[in-house]
Amino acid sequence: MSIERKVKLIEGLFEQLDSEIFTFQNKTKLQCISGCGQCCNNPTMEASPLEFLPLAFNLFLTGKAETTLKELQSKQNPSICHIYNPLNIVDYAAGQCSNYKYRGLICRLFGYAASRDKYGKQRLVTCKIIKENQQGIYQDTTEAINNGLYLPMFTDYYMQLSQIDFKLGNMIVPINKALKLAIEEVLQYYAYRPFPGGLEKIA
Repeated sequence: MSIERKVKLIEGLFEQLDSEIFTFQNKTKLQCISGCGQCCNNPTMEASPLEFLPLAFNLFLTGKAETTLKELQSKQNPSICHIYNPLNIVDYAAGQCSNYKYRGLICRLFGYAASRDKYGKQRLVTCKIIKENQQGIYQDTTEAINNGLYLPMFTDYYMQLSQIDFKLGNMIVPINKALKLAIEEVLQYYAYRPFPGGLEKIA
């Protein structure tokens, strides 16, 4: 399967998820705090290279893939997500995603999706900040989930993702390594192929 085809399938999956999360947010009123970058600032965050393939492809189309790869290799703080943009270098807790449109699957799911506990019960996977600052809404949301409110499941979406590319979709690595591998995948694919779709590079 071509890179272009994979990217379209991944973007379609992301659109489906974004729609489901939008519906979930409207029903529950659960929201991230504006300007909070705690989850992006998590040094243990992991992802699959496949979920960053659309970002890697976009970087390739805009002529930024090789530059970004070099930045990743020489990154001073290799644990913090490369596309996270903190408001200042002292406090990394406040900031925003610098490429929100192309953020990974884990970035989309966290806060608004569920996993199953050892009893098979759905549990909302969200952060301490939301739990503490939106206690009433969080409790109401938990009750609604227990009563059958639909929300996306981590395992379901990662399973759908892996069906696009089993190898890249099941390789879970630190988030910056995932982006690095995605860029390398795109660059390797087009090393001996013409530029995709007759598009011209944007300098």
